Amino acid sequence: MQRYFVTPEQFSGDTVRIDGEDARHIAKVMRGKVGDKLIVSDGVSREALVEIALIEIGEVTATVLESLNMTQEASLKITVAQSLPKGDKMETVIQKCTEIGVVAFVPFLSERTIVQYDERKESKRLERWRKISKEAAEQAHRNRVPEVHPSLSWKKLLQSFGEYGAVYFCYEKEEGLQLRSAVAPWVSSLTADASHSVLVVVGPEGGFSVDECHEAEKEGAISVGLGRRILRCETAGMVAAACILYESGEMGGT
Repeated sequence: MQRYFVTPEQFSGDTVRIDGEDARHIAKVMRGKVGDKLIVSDGVSREALVEIALIEIGEVTATVLESLNMTQEASLKITVAQSLPKGDKMETVIQKCTEIGVVAFVPFLSERTIVQYDERKESKRLERWRKISKEAAEQAHRNRVPEVHPSLSWKKLLQSFGEYGAVYFCYEKEEGLQLRSAVAPWVSSLTADASHSVLVVVGPEGGFSVDECHEAEKEGAISVGLGRRILRCETAGMVAAACILYESGEMGGT
């Protein structure tokens, strides 16, 4: 069943308004009609099965038939910090990691970032990335749309490490500790009142420098490998997120 995200303000009692591109999608692409059923979520605390009551230009009004439980989100809150890759690779990272269950993305600039960062293009880039996040969340039947944060410097990213319960620094030169070995004991030791937030830090096409690894470890990150094979930068975050969710029992069944 088709799913759409709205703001909490678009719910009013037992009705909900869907506007903008989503309304056009319902009317023009899905060829929706009065009586069709949809799932609508405000991405915060309310999700409902609704029935289209009225279709107007630029707006669809629907009636709430049933409130639904929001049970699609993982208990572990994974954020992927991705050093800006070339081309449209960041779009791939956001789309696929959203499907997997990541809750937020932090683009950042590191020593070997190839992309020439242009602050003037930041707002358009963020708008595009957030649209991809929303569409992927709808496709994956997520209850919430992952947040895509503005780009950070390496220094600012390091300063944020203390906000997370665990920080895993994906380092292709790490020959000792592998991600699974690091995650398993942390997951098993989690208590109800402990922080369930995880930051996965992924480098650019050229990887991280030795200095960056040392700086990350100094701020509390755990340097981990992702196996014997070298992964592309746009693949590493997906693999890490899937591994963490699997180890926590949130992916692959019980």
